[in-house]
Amino acid sequence: MAVIHHTTMSPGKLELLASWLPSQPWYAGDGNRPEPVKAGGFRLDDPDGEVGIEFMVVADLAADRPVAYLVPLGYRGAPLEGADHALVGTSEHGVLGTRWIYDGTHDPVVVAQLLALLQGRAEPQAQNDTGVHDRSVVPVLAPAGSGAVFPAGDPGDVATSVTQGGDATFLCVEGTPDVTVEVRRVLRPGGAPDGESLGHVTAGWRSPDGDELRGPFLVLRSAQD
Repeated sequence: MAVIHHTTMSPGKLELLASWLPSQPWYAGDGNRPEPVKAGGFRLDDPDGEVGIEFMVVADLAADRPVAYLVPLGYRGAPLEGADHALVGTSEHGVLGTRWIYDGTHDPVVVAQLLALLQGRAEPQAQNDTGVHDRSVVPVLAPAGSGAVFPAGDPGDVATSVTQGGDATFLCVEGTPDVTVEVRRVLRPGGAPDGESLGHVTAGWRSPDGDELRGPFLVLRSAQD
C-alpha cells in the first residue's frame, strides 16, 4: 500500500516539471516558462513497496488557453540504471530523503502497474490519502477473448519500447499479441476514445476555473491498429 507522507519536497514537483515540460515533444507551450498547477491524478501501488507511482495531472497557466498534461511519475530511493534520459529531477523528501523522480513511461515498475490497471489487477488509489480506493478512475477492461494478454510477474520481464507523439506517448508491449498503450499527454474531455481499442482508463481533473472534467488517460490498442 502506498503511504502518503504529508511533508516537504525541495525542490517541489511543480518546480521540477516547470523545467522539464518544455523539453517534451508533446508540450504545447508558446515559449513562455510553464506555470504548472496541480489539477488531479491518482496513484498505483508497487507490490514490492519500493517505487512510488503517481499519475499526475498539471494545468499550464502560462499558455493563452490552459492545457492539462498527464505526467506519470516514478519516485525512487536510488537512480534507475540506464534511465538518465527519463530523469525529471531529484528532490529532498522530508521523510524519505533524496528521491529520484522519473518519467513513468520509462520506469519498468510504473509500466508494469499501468498494464495491471488495464487488466483489472491493480486498484487505483487516491492521490493524497493513504489506503483509499479512487473510484473516479474507471478502467474499461479488454473484453474476454480479445487476445490482449500481457506478461505478468517481474517488471523486468515486461518488454516495452517508448515512442513520443505530438500529444501522446506510445508504449509498445511485447505480449500475445503485441499491444500498444497510448498514454494521453494532452488531456481532452470526452467519452470513449476514438477508433478501435481493447480497453481504456478514464479519470477526472479540474480546469483552472474549477470545472470538473473527464476523459481518457490511457488507451489500449492492438499494435497493428
